[in-house]
Amino acid sequence: MSPSVVAMNPTVEPALEPTVESRTTAGRPAGVPRLSWEQVCAARLRRHALSAPAPGAGPADVAAALAGVHAQMLPAAELSIALRIAGATRADVRTALWEEHSLIRTFGPRGTVHLLPARDLPVWIGVLSAIPSAPSSFPKDVQLTPDQTEEVVRAIADALRDAELTVDELDEAVADRTGPWAADPVMPAFQTLWPRWRQALHLAGMRGALCFGPNRGRKVTYTGPHRWLPDLRPAEPREALAAVVRDYLLAYGPSTPQRFAQWLTVPVSWANELFTSLAGEMRRVEVEGVPAWAAPGDLTAPDEPPRGVRLLPYFDGYAYRVGNQPPGLLYPGRAAERVLPGNFQVMLVDGVVAGLWHQRRSGRTIDITVEPLVELTAARRRELDEQVERVGEILEGRPRLTVGVVTVGGHA
Repeated sequence: MSPSVVAMNPTVEPALEPTVESRTTAGRPAGVPRLSWEQVCAARLRRHALSAPAPGAGPADVAAALAGVHAQMLPAAELSIALRIAGATRADVRTALWEEHSLIRTFGPRGTVHLLPARDLPVWIGVLSAIPSAPSSFPKDVQLTPDQTEEVVRAIADALRDAELTVDELDEAVADRTGPWAADPVMPAFQTLWPRWRQALHLAGMRGALCFGPNRGRKVTYTGPHRWLPDLRPAEPREALAAVVRDYLLAYGPSTPQRFAQWLTVPVSWANELFTSLAGEMRRVEVEGVPAWAAPGDLTAPDEPPRGVRLLPYFDGYAYRVGNQPPGLLYPGRAAERVLPGNFQVMLVDGVVAGLWHQRRSGRTIDITVEPLVELTAARRRELDEQVERVGEILEGRPRLTVGVVTVGGHA
């Protein structure tokens, strides 16, 4: 896959200098580097361009460095990316998405909506087509058969070959190409019933038959990624899986098969087998005494410990949580009970979750409430003020900060 933001700036990669055991101790293999949580945390902040904006990076470079950006709420994804690029605004992300097509919005890891670099889409399609499919949660009489599923995916690809369709228009197009069974309103969803074929909507995106097009007013549209990437072909599965594991470890490592399984939503047994098959392409390490895997040559980090106040928008904090384990270290103290159970926008202090925040827009005014869970020193308050100003700049509005209790629930 494409190089990460870190790789584009090698001058900021002094040696991590982990402690290396020269002999076996308490069952530990000789020569295994031992890393502290502080070292790992500092490295992750740098990789995510949160210790400092990524020099010379564009939106697609940031999405590559994060192994995809969660984009269920597109404004949150725009903020996630722009926060990591000096001087960028949401308009720059929209240009990359809808004009340059260097970003593609589609169904990615965990079957959820992501912004993925267009140059990496062949690898992602190769991976998402190769992972085990989860069993359907619908009753037998609602489910698509395997043959029907394949027929629907082909119909979607054909309908979107040269078009941008709303989901209602796609209902008709798929039924025309398959049969009335595809339009049967049998799929429970949001207190209503959807047509049967929509069970395959996510799968079509993961297979490369579908991606998101620009909104038509307030309506979402879908189109075929081949319109923008005519040479799009899935990468060979084994090479694709190796590339995604490497990029995952660069973004969130050192890590374990169990955490990778949670990040990609695959069976742990399958992830264990994958990591075993790639053992020669990874390096064993220990983080606070826990065995883990790192990408080759990835034992680098800034000289300084993790520092800084950062505001992460919706789903950015979720991705940071899913990738950056264990939660006991990432959510210390009150954060474990106040923030961890919900999907809040989070405040990082020195690389760990130390607060939550909420924004509400009225015209050009953006009211931002931040609830700290640690003491805000004078230096931290100055950094918070800077972050709030930066959020306002990215969202092209006038921010107004209140330090107090966030009274809305997660994802509000």
